[in-house]
Amino acid sequence: MTSANPGSMTNGPLQLRVVPAISEVGAAAWDACANPPAPAAGLAPEPPSSLPSCAKVESQDYAYNPFISYDFLHALEASGSAVARAGWQPQHLVAERRDGGVLGAVPCYLKSHSRGEYVFDRGWAEAYERAGGSYYPKLQVSVPFTPATGRRLLVPPGAEAGQVRAGLTAGLIELCRRHDASSVHVTFMPEPECDFLNQHGFLHRTDQQFHWTNAGYASFDGFLEALSARKRKTIRRERRDALAPGITVHWLTGRDLTEEVWDTFFAFYMETGSRKWGRPYLTRQFYSLVGERMGDRIVLMMAKRAGRYIAGAINFLGSDTIFGRHWGAVEHHPFLHFELCYYQAIDFAIEHGLRHVEAGAQGEHKLMRGYMPMATHSAHYIADPGLRRAIADYLVRERAYVERAGQELAAAAPFRKDLEHDPEKLEAVFGKDHASNE
Repeated sequence: MTSANPGSMTNGPLQLRVVPAISEVGAAAWDACANPPAPAAGLAPEPPSSLPSCAKVESQDYAYNPFISYDFLHALEASGSAVARAGWQPQHLVAERRDGGVLGAVPCYLKSHSRGEYVFDRGWAEAYERAGGSYYPKLQVSVPFTPATGRRLLVPPGAEAGQVRAGLTAGLIELCRRHDASSVHVTFMPEPECDFLNQHGFLHRTDQQFHWTNAGYASFDGFLEALSARKRKTIRRERRDALAPGITVHWLTGRDLTEEVWDTFFAFYMETGSRKWGRPYLTRQFYSLVGERMGDRIVLMMAKRAGRYIAGAINFLGSDTIFGRHWGAVEHHPFLHFELCYYQAIDFAIEHGLRHVEAGAQGEHKLMRGYMPMATHSAHYIADPGLRRAIADYLVRERAYVERAGQELAAAAPFRKDLEHDPEKLEAVFGKDHASNE
């Protein structure tokens, strides 16, 4: 990996600085860009003092996102999970005024591999290297190991916002040049932000995930009433069978997240991660750090049998979304994965008035459990003109395929034919019950 030190860059009235650790920016300055107060409501997106208060919804564009917060990204670095020796060298780009005031930031990493990203470009790397090019190092703008959509050009609202975004975009391209990197990859970003980068020379890539939307359901049974009779029966059977061996489920958050609990959950993570990935990405210290600093934004769905925890799933809370991240188990029971990762998250969202459940990457099996296909977006700057042309041509075909696949999957949704997962119809049917539940 190159040892180049990009130093400072000037872009018009902006001073751009590359920092090798998020701690050099500081929590207050970073979070003022990443999770600023909502412009419309004027509400600061502080962690809630109690779980129900998480339901407060800020402006959608600036809704609190736990993964771009200072505490989450700092925990990845301080724990040794996202650092140079793991192939994730922090190269965060910061836009500042002449007086040093921070105007915007980008979570950026110089990478020597493509692991832990969930937007797969290994085929691009292999093709380029067969042609005699060097695909690595590359720049990755993302939250490491976290396939959840969130802003990547972290600029608070204001008169200067457009200028700062443009400056950060130009800075990423210049940083790519200074590192002699093949490319810049900005992944899991909102579509408007992706469109902005497309206008500045980045290529647009799409994929899909499966998300659940709360149509104002008063209970899990209320949600089931929106499904076809056959799907209702299947889900009720799965939930019953998952808990049949005397298993109980417990929601742990805040002060419940003791070191003993993290020891137990880390054992789950290591057991499942070792089987799936070969080498899990996150260290044990990561969980202690996020538990200490973000405990009120974390919910563990833990399964207990015969007096001990046997499985668990970790979730992070945004303003209106519960994000499921990963799970693990030391005992394997039929449907327990579905119960902890999908059904418990729906239960939690309904109980706390959250609008969405995002349950991670991939997984067409989620469709039959009420999770609908949603497009995800990424933007890619390719330095080599020949590689850029080849990838641009490929992405035209890939986007068309992803769109067709999403339409076919949506047509197979488990919702009643009279509702067909139409948000307005669902709101009309279930809104009254939800209103009485507020």
